[in-house]
Amino acid sequence: MKHAAGIVAFVARFVVLGLAIAFVISLFWPGIGDRLRARFGLQHNATETAISAPATTETSPSTAAPFSYADAVAKAAPSVVNIYANKVVTEQPVRMFTDPQMQQLFGGMPAGPPVNRREQNLGSGVIVSANGYILTNNHVIANADDIQILLYDDRVAKAKLVGADEETDLAVLKIIDAVNLPVINMADPKKLRVGDVVLAIGNPLNLNQTVTMGIISAIGRQLSNSSPEEFLQTDAAINLGNSGGALVNSNGDLVGINTLLIGQAANAEGIGFAIPVDTATDVLHQLIANGHVIRGWLGADYGFVPVSADSGLPAAATRGAQVTEVIAGGPAAAAGLQPRDILLQLGNNDIRDPADLSRQEAALKPGRKVELSGLRNGVPFHLMLTVTQRPSQTPTVASSSSSAGVQSN
Repeated sequence: MKHAAGIVAFVARFVVLGLAIAFVISLFWPGIGDRLRARFGLQHNATETAISAPATTETSPSTAAPFSYADAVAKAAPSVVNIYANKVVTEQPVRMFTDPQMQQLFGGMPAGPPVNRREQNLGSGVIVSANGYILTNNHVIANADDIQILLYDDRVAKAKLVGADEETDLAVLKIIDAVNLPVINMADPKKLRVGDVVLAIGNPLNLNQTVTMGIISAIGRQLSNSSPEEFLQTDAAINLGNSGGALVNSNGDLVGINTLLIGQAANAEGIGFAIPVDTATDVLHQLIANGHVIRGWLGADYGFVPVSADSGLPAAATRGAQVTEVIAGGPAAAAGLQPRDILLQLGNNDIRDPADLSRQEAALKPGRKVELSGLRNGVPFHLMLTVTQRPSQTPTVASSSSSAGVQSN
């Protein structure tokens, strides 16, 4: 018995001594265990590895977000230009009455001949063609007598107006006598998602090129009932002077043209809007080809289909659009369309809501015959209309929304 106890004590001493030696060796040579296992062909225990190795949340390089967007900026920024639109404004000098009552009644009286004053409007633009075409906002260059372009490499060039579209607030300029122009790459609008990182590049407050970052907050925003145009909403900082600048994705590809914001006057922060790249591209091609945008017109105004008060549904829940007015002498009047008709289908396309109908209508080519289907007093009807060109609409989206705290920038 004593002999067995001695053997156990002897083994225990060697085990303790061995563990002590192993501890000292691992302290001075931390990787010795892995090297020995590798040398003798022994494999790691999966459970041991999971316990000993610290947990990591690192994603693969293909899915990880970049730590910097400098590459995207370097790709897109050379295509963004500063625009200085100059015009001569005539003002009449006025002498105010000293009597407060006379001031209230008459304001003042002319004091000398009219005086001409030079006024400069500041904005941004995006080079979209190697032969010098630039997309910008219409309100940046409206009524300008002279347009100067400052390129990314500090070259200064003159530009001429190719065409403008007040409804989308877009304009196309062409640089005169400039070569080696960097052209921005267009993004695929179908791949844009809410939550995507975007960068706004422009010339805010004449600080020269500035980049701000945010995300796409919403897609398909409508800012005016009178226009079917939709906007991208972003919280990337957009300020005065950013108008016409680029909104790009994290790859540096153009997703929109910055155009307006809802400012502090409406107690808003981080609400800016850009014209989607597909809309901007369509307007660009039409302005280059025609000098103006051609839109189809059916000659009627629409509203949401009414829902009974006790249905528990919102007013816009029902599919389709209700005719609110038929314009005399227009295609709808000639075809027999009536107020209160419910419109459900235009050609082969279903009508989701009034805005959807307006977009489909605008895309129609003047002179085309199209079938309009719907309900009149609950009875289905079908009418054939000949599309005409939409009359010009003078107010821009920006100006029509300014009373609600929306301002062009």
